[in-house]
Amino acid sequence: MIARGFHIERGGRAGAAWALAAAVALAAAPAYASSATLGLLAQVFAYIALASLWNLLAGFSGLVSVGQQAYVGLGGYCLFALTMFAGVPPLLAIPLAGVVGAALSIPVAALLFRLRGAYFAIGSWVMAEVFRLLASQISALGGGSGASLPIRVVAAVAASRQAREFAIYWASLALALLVIGLIVWLLRSRWGLALRAIHFDEAAASANGVDVRRVKFVVYGLAAFGTSMAGALIFLQKLRISPDAAFSVNDWTAYVIFMTVIGGVGRIEGPVVGAIVFFALRLTLSDLGSLYLLMLGVVAIAAMLKAPKGLWGAFAEKTGFEFAPLGQRVVYDNQTGKPAAAAGGQGDKP
Repeated sequence: MIARGFHIERGGRAGAAWALAAAVALAAAPAYASSATLGLLAQVFAYIALASLWNLLAGFSGLVSVGQQAYVGLGGYCLFALTMFAGVPPLLAIPLAGVVGAALSIPVAALLFRLRGAYFAIGSWVMAEVFRLLASQISALGGGSGASLPIRVVAAVAASRQAREFAIYWASLALALLVIGLIVWLLRSRWGLALRAIHFDEAAASANGVDVRRVKFVVYGLAAFGTSMAGALIFLQKLRISPDAAFSVNDWTAYVIFMTVIGGVGRIEGPVVGAIVFFALRLTLSDLGSLYLLMLGVVAIAAMLKAPKGLWGAFAEKTGFEFAPLGQRVVYDNQTGKPAAAAGGQGDKP
């Protein structure tokens, strides 16, 4: 009998252990971090979720959207409407906003998927502008000037201000972990193989039996679901919403693209690294006024020239370390780099 002499493994156990330790430490942050730090970390987690979802669309599916602010704003407005008019508890309104976003993404996707490449990107931005104009016509939510959450809604989050800060922090952390976990699970499944096939060659993927339209619908719907939840959480933290703030292409798409490109497009860890770099730059350079945006542009150009695959992509190529590897590798049982020879075959002595 011929022994295989090798086995297949995914690896990444050390990375998973580090990620778990980081998640536990972050979950315990309210015990040792200040109120300002918790608020900043909640923003970072929300942006990590947004950037990871954009990376799922652009980095793994080839759907380069510049209109995801449509779902950020939609999630925020759903939160305000559900809590103010339907009496839904704020934390419960967050997943409900995600459901609304996923439902509305179906007709939106049916229109956008008629477009390809740059036309798809432009179409997604136009659709976001349509959402913004519609929101500005809702007089019950302040029209073009916006609205603030009533005190009764804010108090429904938790009894005290500190408890509200803790609740929003944990909700933001949970959303970021949920989004990353869902993306890892999706990309390790057969859906992930289909996504990569579509990304590299849509026609070839279709010819090999991949239902391209269905896969795109599912991924776009998942991205809309998560982005709407992130939007609801962001504006629950802000306590005020307006059409210009909710559907800002600069805040919710340009910055998200910056994070993903800096960290590494098509990498699970890329948006996380990019978000950390972005907020570090913002804290360092925000006092420079308009030069702040110029410096961000310089950093982005330098990173793309020196590390085309992003900061994490360059690091992973040199070290081989990944927190969440998507592929598998062959590990030989002997040390020769080749499968073992016969073991217990015919003619062997007992």
